[in-house]
Amino acid sequence: MSRGETIRLARPDGRALTAVRIGIGWQAAPQRGLFGSRTPEIDLDASALLFADRQPVDVVFFRHLVSDDGSVRHTGDSLAAAREGVDQEAILVDLPRVPEHIDQIVFTLNSFLGKTFSAVQSAHCRVVDETVGRELAHFTLTDMGPHNAQILAKVGRAGAGWRMTAVGAPAHGRTFQDLIPAVLSHL
Repeated sequence: MSRGETIRLARPDGRALTAVRIGIGWQAAPQRGLFGSRTPEIDLDASALLFADRQPVDVVFFRHLVSDDGSVRHTGDSLAAAREGVDQEAILVDLPRVPEHIDQIVFTLNSFLGKTFSAVQSAHCRVVDETVGRELAHFTLTDMGPHNAQILAKVGRAGAGWRMTAVGAPAHGRTFQDLIPAVLSHL
């Protein structure tokens, strides 16, 4: 996927998906030092913000791993060393269980410690059909720079189904609360 692209979340045969995994990964950029280069660890945090009619109603992140209704679940904060192309964190969405009033779910990535994306070499967001383990879409982030957050993607209702849009917008905010004004501009 590329920034701004929207896809329908469905199986190749057109049937609706029931469970999707939003996999998010990143790799730190090597830093040059006096005695050569090294690749430091960078801790980023994925979140899912649930909206009803442009109002935030719930959030899933490392301190609140399951939405109040149980339809969205974070697999936990990852402090492991990042590897190219590997998901560091994942958020699972049980699409049929998402309450009717929730019309969009926005996925973000931020540095709670305030590090900027200048320290990130690469990052991705992908959507996987969790039932069969098949990747449906992959989005590579392109804006690395002096911001400490990214609005990755959004999943929204489309009639009886769902669609996903790659956002990939740089933002500033150490927490999901800090990101809400930036997120609202992408709803």
